[in-house]
Amino acid sequence: MRIGRPALAASTLLLLITAGVSTGGPLPTADRLPALSSDSAAHPRGAAPKPPAQRASHEVPFGAFVGSWDTYIPQIAQLATWLNGANLQVGHTYLAGNSWNDVEGDTKVLALWSQWRQADPSRILVLNVPMLAPNEPPVQDGGQVSTMLKQGARGAYDQHFLKLARKLVALGGGDTVLVPGWEMNGTTYTGRCEPDPAAWKAYWRRIVGVMRSVPGQRFRFDFDPNRGLDAIAWTKCYPGDDVVDIIGMDTYDQQPGNTFDDYVREPYGLEDQVEFAAKRGKPVSYPEWGLWRHGDNPEFVRRMVEWTRTHDTAYQTVTDYCPHGVWECRSNPRSSAVYRSLLAGSNGAGEPPCPGHGTDGRPVRPVRPNPRCTAATPAAPSPSPSAAPSAVPSTVPAVPLPGWPSVWPPAWPSVWPTGWPVSAARN
Repeated sequence: MRIGRPALAASTLLLLITAGVSTGGPLPTADRLPALSSDSAAHPRGAAPKPPAQRASHEVPFGAFVGSWDTYIPQIAQLATWLNGANLQVGHTYLAGNSWNDVEGDTKVLALWSQWRQADPSRILVLNVPMLAPNEPPVQDGGQVSTMLKQGARGAYDQHFLKLARKLVALGGGDTVLVPGWEMNGTTYTGRCEPDPAAWKAYWRRIVGVMRSVPGQRFRFDFDPNRGLDAIAWTKCYPGDDVVDIIGMDTYDQQPGNTFDDYVREPYGLEDQVEFAAKRGKPVSYPEWGLWRHGDNPEFVRRMVEWTRTHDTAYQTVTDYCPHGVWECRSNPRSSAVYRSLLAGSNGAGEPPCPGHGTDGRPVRPVRPNPRCTAATPAAPSPSPSAAPSAVPSTVPAVPLPGWPSVWPPAWPSVWPTGWPVSAARN
């Protein structure tokens, strides 16, 4: 993210943890290069055959970053309700990078997210992980960053990533999509690539090797640069096909360029990303996208959703706070209307839409029954917990946990997930 992100705070939600876990945007550079066709050199566009990158339009797992961890879970349900019961399959959050303890992950935070993921097998948990600490604000001295990267590549920070991996596996988050060192081609974070690309790549490979060594893990690793050239061509930071599962890109409507076509065609832009990924047989992702430099920009929102649906996209998550967002941020009403018209009623990847809630706004009849579908948009929650749907088991706390909604949200699972707290209700 190109602006400061709220730090993940200490837990305010009581969880009973029994798993055995050991304790312990920058302005782009003015210099432009020709578009790339390989990871080692740049060549004029069209100099080599392009791999097929475009797909027929299809549903993509989607979600949003709508706040820091202690408020995000209830807001997923609220956003889903606003989208006429849409299935938000992706939960996206960040580890703070103020210290190495942050990088190891707070157990309660990881438990909360892992439990959300386990409640539905179609869900995806995406976790951005700083590569260095402190991460934001960044260490400015490039020489110091280079030294830290080299130390990491030699194993100096292995224990922190090993602890994180063990916690995630023990808590049920062993299939998390991990985004280490995001926006590495920029200057926002300490864990950036430009001061020493060779050391950065070696360090990435070290992190992946350490985390993959934990029994039971099924992590996927997302290489996620900023769109465009920025401080360094992101291809110079690519650590290798064997240690990357997804090729992401953070993209906002900002310079260089003023139109979506500009963002597609610019060197190291969206077209170069999907071609680079297709050449390697890997999907793409958009962990961060949203509005920024052009205010309320519905055309950008429309084109971005269409772009994700017509390429091999593993997931997409809009950044939803102001000025970027379309739901929490009230400054973009036209963009909000477009986003809602495109995604209302969507049941995500692999499931048919609900009747009357087509993703393009037209009535659609599903080809098979979908248990998520409801006859109408859910009514506003009652202030009384007694109004919870009868389908919710009796084990649900009579009084909600601190920070949770007073009524069982319609988009949450109808069965209380195993391992979720049932005895921590307030008196």
